[in-house]
Amino acid sequence: MNKSSLGSFRDPSGFVFEQDGKIYRQVNDQYKNDYDLLMGSGLYKNLEEKKLLISHKEEDLNLSSTNDAYKILLPKRVPFISYPYEWSFSQLKDAALTTLKIQKIALENDMSLKDASAYNIQFVEGRPMLIDTLSFEKYIEGKPWVAYKQFCQHFLAPLALMVHKDVRLNLMSKLFIDGIPLDIASKLLPLKTRLKLGILFHIHLHAFAQKKYADKQLNKNNAGKNMDKKSLLALLTSLEDAVQGLSWEPKGTEWADYYSSNNNYVSESLKHKSELVEEFIDLVKSRNVWDFGGNNGLFSRIASNKNIDTISLDIDPSAVEMNYRTVRKMNEKNILPLVMDLTNPSPKLGWDNDERDSFLNRCKADTGLVLALVHHLAISNNVPLSELARFFSSLCNSLIIEFIPKEDSQVKKLLATREDIFSDYNKEGFERAFKGYFEIKKISPIKDSKRTLYLMKKL
Repeated sequence: MNKSSLGSFRDPSGFVFEQDGKIYRQVNDQYKNDYDLLMGSGLYKNLEEKKLLISHKEEDLNLSSTNDAYKILLPKRVPFISYPYEWSFSQLKDAALTTLKIQKIALENDMSLKDASAYNIQFVEGRPMLIDTLSFEKYIEGKPWVAYKQFCQHFLAPLALMVHKDVRLNLMSKLFIDGIPLDIASKLLPLKTRLKLGILFHIHLHAFAQKKYADKQLNKNNAGKNMDKKSLLALLTSLEDAVQGLSWEPKGTEWADYYSSNNNYVSESLKHKSELVEEFIDLVKSRNVWDFGGNNGLFSRIASNKNIDTISLDIDPSAVEMNYRTVRKMNEKNILPLVMDLTNPSPKLGWDNDERDSFLNRCKADTGLVLALVHHLAISNNVPLSELARFFSSLCNSLIIEFIPKEDSQVKKLLATREDIFSDYNKEGFERAFKGYFEIKKISPIKDSKRTLYLMKKL
């Protein structure tokens, strides 16, 4: 019995389904000609070799549960599915440029992307890659790029808003999962962006044209009749220039500069903490690690450098941006930085509230790293220690967790402007709360600090 993925229900060309723990993609009969062209033209091989398209194997057609199946594909497994509203600025920018690069290569093989959805891109081994094999169609001379509007809404609009207004506006993609409407983007962007040709043409004038022709019936035979291949390539180059022209530098936020700023992480205690984290990771023999509050990835890399698939989560877009830039610079393959607010993680979204899965349902962590985080959740956000223990037990088989007492300068900062109502926030209360869900395997004080590192195993 197979379970279809609701996220792929919109495409009549085929769908994704799960069976016996494996993820398959069905190619329907109506996509036969385009699929054969994709495979026979050399486009698939070209993109696969360039690591721009997820590879697949053709499997037994008997795996299908419908009568219109042409092929059954077994794609290479993506370790973790992430969504655009969880990406840093450079992740979204790289995904945009990858989409345009794929479209240009497709045109060389007389094919074109019929979709330019950001959800079709995933980060595999540290780089953006197209995972929707059925996104291609035969190129027809004179036909405009049908995915142009989608590209502008999914990529260019959020990138422009991140640069010219606030980097956190990428979260708007969570509200508009079909892409940020161009009329909204145009209204939010400052007037000075009308002086930038790429944004003027692809967002402001594009939004105006959408409004002008919204109630008019376009003649399909005349629409875009002058969009020959040369013109289409010029459009793609213009989009590339617009995306490339957008740049954003992570600001020196408290969290982005956490390990270099003046806090009570002296070099000796930081070194000792790193040694303990490595020791604990080796003890639990983790298959994958989630670093909750991973900042710029300093401790995440203790796991990823051991070839352990690691997700490094942080609420601060600047810290995540710095993390991803390191991934790119060092060509790291085992770490995925993501922007995530643990007090409000990505929910289920879309049709029937099931088109995009919630963050907490997409995977479970073999080991969770919870370093310098408990005091923020317990004191800044008033989350009881017992609730933290329950939460992490629902996600992790083992836990490497740090407790920072009230005597620590970082906790003192949190309590400086509010009443201390946290009577159970102490080492004894912490251990009591977590013992309800975990067995404490090791307790190690961190040198030259008042902090303690714990290794726990889920009961």
